[in-house]
Amino acid sequence: MPKSIHRPEYEQLRKLVREVRIDAGVTQETLSVQLGRSQSFVSDIERGVRRIDAIELRDLCHLLGIDLAHFLSVLEERIAVGKGGLRRTPAMPKKRSTVRRQRL
Repeated sequence: MPKSIHRPEYEQLRKLVREVRIDAGVTQETLSVQLGRSQSFVSDIERGVRRIDAIELRDLCHLLGIDLAHFLSVLEERIAVGKGGLRRTPAMPKKRSTVRRQRL
């Protein structure tokens, strides 16, 4: 797989980072201060100019009050839906096979 900030999956990541930040009521400037980085660091991530590594994402999630595992599950769901995948919730049962098994 190509490593690029221009992949559709990365676009979903960028959008989700921005959405979580805004939902938390945190500005780019405030977040950048908490991270010990410049405001342009956060802006570059959200605009897709800069890649973010796993540790930086973990730090962002922690500061924005969201569990990294939850963030990633939401991201996976959005990527699956974006690719035309089925969005399965716990309330949706798995499909049963239409083929009957023969008893021995």
